[in-house]
Amino acid sequence: MSAVEGLRRRCEARLREFRVPDPFDLDEFCAEIADRRGRPLILRPVPGLSADAPCGLWVGTERADHVFYDPGTSPLHAEHIVLHELSHILCGHSGADAAIGRLFPDLDPGSVRRVLGRVAYTDGQEREAEMLASLIRGRSARGPRTTLGRVADALGFE
Repeated sequence: MSAVEGLRRRCEARLREFRVPDPFDLDEFCAEIADRRGRPLILRPVPGLSADAPCGLWVGTERADHVFYDPGTSPLHAEHIVLHELSHILCGHSGADAAIGRLFPDLDPGSVRRVLGRVAYTDGQEREAEMLASLIRGRSARGPRTTLGRVADALGFE
């Protein structure tokens, strides 16, 4: 089994633990995650975020999860950015994006990391979050079975 196939299988198994609305509704999915975590999940648009910083960022505090994203991109891309950050939550990652200093230029990045109590994500965590984000949206996009959907079923993809 290839590394990508193994990653996909792990992400598919994790995804079976969650209810994905069909048709997909981001607010409904966020409410599901917030309920499971027992704390608010707040989406925070930050115009221009992706110019010199990451497209999105998850900041988990003791009281809430905050997902920052760039609303200046296409709606589908903005949704994917949010799903990527939510996937870090669902995968149990605890790293903070290495570009925190660009989001908070007046603060020492080391201080921000200490306050957040997190370290940088690994490349493996980024790949895992990206895979899970794609699977989340793909799972609810099914509707009537297309030829591609039947091929995916035949290959055992969820």
